[in-house]
Amino acid sequence: MSVLPQELGDLAMRVAREAATLIREYGARGVDVAATKSSDVDIVTLADRAAEDLIRDRLLTARPDDSVLGEEGDDVVGSTGVRWIVDPIDGTVNFLYGLQEFAVSIAAEVDGEVVAGVVLDAANDRAYQGYVDPALPGGGSATRDGTPLAVRGPAPVAQRLIATGFSYSAEKRAVQAAATARMLPLVRDIRRHGSCALELCHVAEGALDGYVEEGVNLWDFAAGGLVARLAGARLVVLPGAGGTDLVVCGPDHGFDELVDLARRSGFTGE
Repeated sequence: MSVLPQELGDLAMRVAREAATLIREYGARGVDVAATKSSDVDIVTLADRAAEDLIRDRLLTARPDDSVLGEEGDDVVGSTGVRWIVDPIDGTVNFLYGLQEFAVSIAAEVDGEVVAGVVLDAANDRAYQGYVDPALPGGGSATRDGTPLAVRGPAPVAQRLIATGFSYSAEKRAVQAAATARMLPLVRDIRRHGSCALELCHVAEGALDGYVEEGVNLWDFAAGGLVARLAGARLVVLPGAGGTDLVVCGPDHGFDELVDLARRSGFTGE
């Protein structure tokens, strides 16, 4: 590998911090909805667009021949084998309503493998970072503000705290709501914070026992998924009951039980 994952991660962190500052400035002035996407509740704010423009500019200024996949802009095809996967604000509805759970998510792929990721909790200025390094225990580093992360210890399914989320499609929400209702009596409780990237980081830091959500995109989970895996979690993408991809993430210990729970509850289309 001609570029070190840690170097890509450090670049992503610098850019994410700058984008988070810009997002907070927009928030202080009042959040404006710029457009809707898949439905009337699937929104894009001016801050989303400005932050992604900034992120793209900074990354391609530093590495002009890389590729970029972003939620809000056109794909850029490069020649280096490095692709940046960008979500400028994961948790846009939270940002719109002033809820303090939204993040800048930037991941770096090398030849199709995610090797570095940053999830910057923009509201609370907490920085989650992961990068691959075969020389380190566990194959890499996963930290929050520089402190190593580790998933929560083993627990019976009935004592697990699980996070989920809901699609912007009313039809898919109905399927997800029914699956959530079937899962709820089987676990300790269910949380829905509204940011896939941060939910995965909560798994990484041991604040959740698992995460199950259909309809998230690569830019939602690329960075947070790497942080979680390097902290001792597993992540799989399965066919969802609503017809789109389902992400399941949880500690490696007991992971098969989590997948079985998702199937029994009706989250999967299998």
